[in-house]
Amino acid sequence: MREDITIKPVDLRGILQYVPQFWNHNFVIAIDGSVVDSDNFLNILTDITVLHSLNIKIVLVHGIGIQLNRLAAEEKIKITDAHGEGATDMATLDLAIKVSGKVTHQVMRGLTQSGLKCTLANAIRATEVGVLRGKDQKFSGKVEKIDTDLIQTLLNQRIIPLFSPILFNRTGQPLRINSDLLASDLAIQLNASKLIYLTAFDGLLIRGKKVLSMMVKDLSQILKNRPSSIEKQTRSKAQCAIRTIKGSTPRVHIINGKIFGGLLTEVFDKVGIGTMIHSDEYQQIRRARKKDVQAIHTLMREAAKSDALRSCRRQAIEKAIQSFYVYEIDGSIIACFRLIKALRSKTIELASLAVHNFYQDKNIGRKMVEFACLESRKQGFKKILALSTQSFSFFQKVCGFHEGNLKDIPTQRRKDYQASGRNGRILIKTLYPLSK
Repeated sequence: MREDITIKPVDLRGILQYVPQFWNHNFVIAIDGSVVDSDNFLNILTDITVLHSLNIKIVLVHGIGIQLNRLAAEEKIKITDAHGEGATDMATLDLAIKVSGKVTHQVMRGLTQSGLKCTLANAIRATEVGVLRGKDQKFSGKVEKIDTDLIQTLLNQRIIPLFSPILFNRTGQPLRINSDLLASDLAIQLNASKLIYLTAFDGLLIRGKKVLSMMVKDLSQILKNRPSSIEKQTRSKAQCAIRTIKGSTPRVHIINGKIFGGLLTEVFDKVGIGTMIHSDEYQQIRRARKKDVQAIHTLMREAAKSDALRSCRRQAIEKAIQSFYVYEIDGSIIACFRLIKALRSKTIELASLAVHNFYQDKNIGRKMVEFACLESRKQGFKKILALSTQSFSFFQKVCGFHEGNLKDIPTQRRKDYQASGRNGRILIKTLYPLSK
């Protein structure tokens, strides 16, 4: 039976509007055992099928808490912990292994019925938690190592990796792990754009009320000063959200997995149905100042060595410094870009994008482009242009730009483009509203 509530519908045009933002991105989706057990589970798999069809790479983690409690009651066995948060004795581990196998089978069967390829990937090695505050955690485990290359290979082949809360250590000993923590570790290591928790609750509950959106620094303060104000059932997910965002994943969603169409609504609607916890992704990006000229010149000079950018004299950067933006970490400038306006044009140009070599694979370039789009939209521009000789694949596959033509270049900029002889690819993007 389907559980219906009044939610904002997501139409096809609304989804397609935001597809470029998530094209080829990694999403980690953690499904509580109670959601797998619900009547809405097959509808969730339909939502996952839609995400997969839009070239979003999905990694799935499932829990077993409700199933483990039920089997323990049926067999009249006292267990030490149902959710992998405390100690796990041998009796609990044996039941958890039995339950996990059944739930994994149920998830894989559903994915197969939905026409999706999946595999139970042996890509994570666990280790024992050990002794915490004087208490031996026995067969409780934590992630020791993730083979991200293997997982990424599966994702590139359009295979969904599935992970259960039973992992193995280096000697093959099975260990019970908390599925929320497992999903958090996967999101961090895979540089996922989103971690989505599908649970039995409407979102993050603070003093009994659902929060739609919250910055991670504010949530951290609440957990530090008033932890009891967060409902116990969602407190562990709040803690995992903080560690995930600090790890690299910019957004964590906590939603009710029993709501029909809830997953798609959360991803593609501005408001969504649950709670989004997010970083201030752009707090390290600011307008450049005169003191940044030398750092910007150094970045651009290094990029020019590979012909990725045109060489630019220091005096030219100083003259145009108000159009530059920089990414600063601990007082050091590690990336820059420039926004060039054209008279009587609704198209703005993103130029001089350069990232320090050490930060090339840390999503800094993507954040800079996203910020440039956000800033351009605030200034009233309708399109953003980029000219690239070597990074056109990044702009297209990661940032949602598409191939343009000479007419997309503002008139007064067109002559300079033709005279340069660089023949850079013309890339254009419409500045749609940003989604969650």
